[in-house]
Amino acid sequence: MELLERRRALIEERLVEVVDGVDPETLSEEVRHVALSGGKRVRPMVTVLACETVGGTAEDAVEFGVGIELVHNASLVIDDIIDRSELRRGTASAWAEFGYGPAIITSDGLLGEAFGLFSTNPQATRTVAEAMVELGIGEATELSAQPSNEDEYMVLARRKTGALFRAAAELGAIAADSDPFTVEALGEYAERVGIAFQIRDDVLDAVADADDLGKPTGHDAALERPSVVQVTDLTPEEANARARAEADRALDALDRIDVADPEAEGYLLELAEFVVERER
Repeated sequence: MELLERRRALIEERLVEVVDGVDPETLSEEVRHVALSGGKRVRPMVTVLACETVGGTAEDAVEFGVGIELVHNASLVIDDIIDRSELRRGTASAWAEFGYGPAIITSDGLLGEAFGLFSTNPQATRTVAEAMVELGIGEATELSAQPSNEDEYMVLARRKTGALFRAAAELGAIAADSDPFTVEALGEYAERVGIAFQIRDDVLDAVADADDLGKPTGHDAALERPSVVQVTDLTPEEANARARAEADRALDALDRIDVADPEAEGYLLELAEFVVERER
């Protein structure tokens, strides 16, 4: 656990450095509010751990890890505007704190900083760009052509959440100079973890207490968002079982790679458990 905290501290330190370098000061303040207001840093940890699992180091992957966290945060700013969510991670969301215009500019600023970190590697840039296309399609689908059954929901979950998770793991493999087979296997692992994460997120929105969750609950139902418990016949218990099945398939994908660091792989195994058991 101490080594895991060292990796997280490495990510946090670099994230602070990037945010502190943002100009002008007004934008830096807004970016800081979004990027440093908490968060589990799951995606950058996936990047670092994936890299170490296949023979790289945390230092090799930290730039890409911070980059994918910034992309994730940029997407959350827009999500909160769409959902009219006033709370994010227990504090005011960007639009609630600064207004709609500054929030959109903050999202742009986060993306700009992120692609600055990817720019040294064309493969990394392409990987994240492809993930953002998938994310955009997912967001558009959610707003205009909502899924009406489980299969359609799963496609949406893959695009809305799985795509960035996939990119996070693939970035780690790229940082370790892995072969295409390894990049793909780690990507599939993370994509399925992301889908499990999204399913569990929907269940928590439906059944959790807002104070425990750190953000408002019941939004999916109120806004007629395509939650797994809204657009399928699954009960929360059955949805949790579906999340578990995705996590199991993630572990199957992880079994296909040649492991250089069993400790790092162990943390990836634990993550697949965490996303289906988390309470917030």
